[in-house]
Amino acid sequence: METHIGIIGGGILGIALARALSLKGEHRITVLEKEATLASHQTGRNSGVVHAGLYYQPGSLKAQLCARGKALTREYCQEHALPYRELGKLVVALGNDQLGRLAGMEQRAIANQVPGLARLRRDELVQIEPHVAGIAALHSPQTASVDYGAITRSMAEEVKAAGGEILLNSEVTAVKVSDQACLVSTKEGTHRFNQLIVCAGLQSDVIARKVGADPSPKILPFRGEYWVMSKSSSAMVKGMIYPVPDPRFPFLGVHFTRGVYDEVHVGPNAVPALAREGYDWKTFSFKDTMDSLRWPGASTLVKKYWKMGAAEIGASLIKPLYLKQSKAYLPELKSADLVSKGKAGVRAQAWSKDGSLLDDFAVDQVGPVTVLRNAPSPAATSAMAIADYVLEHYPVGRPR
Repeated sequence: METHIGIIGGGILGIALARALSLKGEHRITVLEKEATLASHQTGRNSGVVHAGLYYQPGSLKAQLCARGKALTREYCQEHALPYRELGKLVVALGNDQLGRLAGMEQRAIANQVPGLARLRRDELVQIEPHVAGIAALHSPQTASVDYGAITRSMAEEVKAAGGEILLNSEVTAVKVSDQACLVSTKEGTHRFNQLIVCAGLQSDVIARKVGADPSPKILPFRGEYWVMSKSSSAMVKGMIYPVPDPRFPFLGVHFTRGVYDEVHVGPNAVPALAREGYDWKTFSFKDTMDSLRWPGASTLVKKYWKMGAAEIGASLIKPLYLKQSKAYLPELKSADLVSKGKAGVRAQAWSKDGSLLDDFAVDQVGPVTVLRNAPSPAATSAMAIADYVLEHYPVGRPR
């Protein structure tokens, strides 16, 4: 008997899983996406970077799947004539106090077998990025840029060509799970699936509760805002310029990214979003905000990161503060060089009851339902590898 598998979510992860299942040719596949277009949220609003694996704890899922995902993404773009640009990344130490962290990052990157990795002195790093500040850097020449939205749409065409359905404007309103079936309701009707995969991003914990999964981890939405450099000033950035990560903070801080279509973005910052899909300060959801404030880990998180949060909010609201952060890496940058706000994104960060932020990818299994609970960066890079991992390690597409 044919297995009907439902997938909730039309971002790159949901579509990558639909494609992986479609290639098997053994199942009927239906994707439910609540928006009118695919890749509307995290997939279509990120920086487009194909990460090489510098940051991740060796042996973690992020480290393993990022490396494999990078190779699969490159191969896919080549096969489907999609843009893929190896622009390279410099991770820059501004002073002696950052050299220890840079060395630790170098050891992680070596353990993760990041290709072409090089430690550079000041005279060497300015040959790659002549306008950058800093006394030392790590260079990852194979860090690349792509259009993840275009990749998602291309994979979706493969799903449909294999007989799969992709239903847009199909927001899930209810899910009923039994051993025999998953009944998934939308405004248009109810779908009966043998198995269900949830790749709902910012809504993943909402859907998880509907299928009977643990309420923890909860999704804490963080907005990342970008400025776009003017065409004339963007010549100061050849590829990508990143800060050395500070382990005290959960986010990288402002960086410079030349995209696949040659725009240079400055950012993102990280500010609390006032709604799950709050892409600006005007978008406010009382329910979403109160849900976050009432979460058991809220007070712990606030106590730990309030200084960072205040600085990030200030830079979000006051351009000169954002510029000051940016000039630390590109001293020649002027306010007039930041000409417009780019498309903001909201990161679906999983958050435990003790206030800790989950670092690695996380997947739950509840009967016939597989739920991706935490899939932040480098999830887009890793999407095809995550799909293969889920099919290998969870009972998706196998008889129950």
